[in-house]
Amino acid sequence: MTESVLLVGGGGREHAIARALADDCDLHACASNRNPGIASLAETFENVEETAVDDVVAVAEQVDADAAIIGPESALAAGVADALDAAGIYTFGPQESDARIETDKAFQRRFMADNDIPGSPDYAVFEDLDAACEYIDDYDGDLAVKPIGLTGGKGVRVIGDQVTAAEAKEYLRGADYDGVVLEERLVGEEFTIQAFVANGDVRTTPAVQDHKRAYEGDEGPNTGGMGSYSDTTMELPFMNPDDYKDAVAIMEQVVATLDDYKGILYGQFMLTAEGPRVVEFNARFGDPEAMNTLPVLETPLLDVITAARDGDPLPSLSFSEQATVCKYAVPDGYPTDPDAGTRIEVDEENVGDAELFYASVDEREDGLYTTTSRSFAVVGLGDTITEAEQVAEDGLTAAGDGLRIRHDIGKPELVQQRIDHMAELRE
Repeated sequence: MTESVLLVGGGGREHAIARALADDCDLHACASNRNPGIASLAETFENVEETAVDDVVAVAEQVDADAAIIGPESALAAGVADALDAAGIYTFGPQESDARIETDKAFQRRFMADNDIPGSPDYAVFEDLDAACEYIDDYDGDLAVKPIGLTGGKGVRVIGDQVTAAEAKEYLRGADYDGVVLEERLVGEEFTIQAFVANGDVRTTPAVQDHKRAYEGDEGPNTGGMGSYSDTTMELPFMNPDDYKDAVAIMEQVVATLDDYKGILYGQFMLTAEGPRVVEFNARFGDPEAMNTLPVLETPLLDVITAARDGDPLPSLSFSEQATVCKYAVPDGYPTDPDAGTRIEVDEENVGDAELFYASVDEREDGLYTTTSRSFAVVGLGDTITEAEQVAEDGLTAAGDGLRIRHDIGKPELVQQRIDHMAELRE
């Protein structure tokens, strides 16, 4: 019997999930925007808000879904997984209480401290933002300023890197956040490991490095992620196998403590001179990191979901041992003042050997339009990062006017900078 699976979400991450599932099941989808890539793969596509719990459940029941998978964190925070599970539709995504590992940064740090999970920086939590400003004045060193709730990857300000202490205080005083976590600034190279989790099993995927800064050379404000790369091995070029194992061990401790956790656990780490430290955890695939991971995953994603649902051990994962480079095309002005609602052209025939993933675009009767976030990504695969970068770069000829790209992601010079930086820190 063919499984019927509902996918919730309409971004690039969800397009990658759709592509990984479509050949093995009857795929249905719902999202607030009409993603043409997902719509072309799905049997049905309904326009509903991802956080509209009752509407999502209604879609799942309408298509007689045997399982569901949730892409965006906003849906997890809204309790969509809870409602689908309660309706008898197994959902590969954590319930709201477990999703707090991402959606509440104060909970995340306290959870690590209370359960002796290593890797956490020094931190302090404030609901009074004036008191937070006083802490910045008194702290001996630089701090990362993190709003407690979800900010789409754009809320963090790092003193000594992005802002001065005075600018950080101005940022807090002008914000309407319910609270803030101030954390010791970690110095090193960031990387992400994503894991499939269910029934106590943890199956990890190759490490990925995302590039948050808007402009080439790691300049400009933070974004949701301008692109990313992975290597042919489980670790990245600036890592060694022990770095990867140490990070995985931290993730396994999290899962052992959150013993009902199911779905994706995303660990973002800073590799420091002393080893991996935890920047944050997320409760879903990363975007863009899903687009590095799923194209090289040879184990059927559906097999992971059905094993999780049926209480079976999760299958061991196999990967194609190819490097990947993902580059995003974003609206002019992104992220501070994106040119939304603009009609754009994407020439799919010019993508070449790269893979194209539509993201925050809206397909209307008269064409494709930008939203306030990233428009589409291309992913190159190759026997080396350099080869994958060239495939991705060639694929960017699909981008028409009105879109901006960070071309340096995955280029040898930038990767070598990461290697040299880590070598210097270790010395």
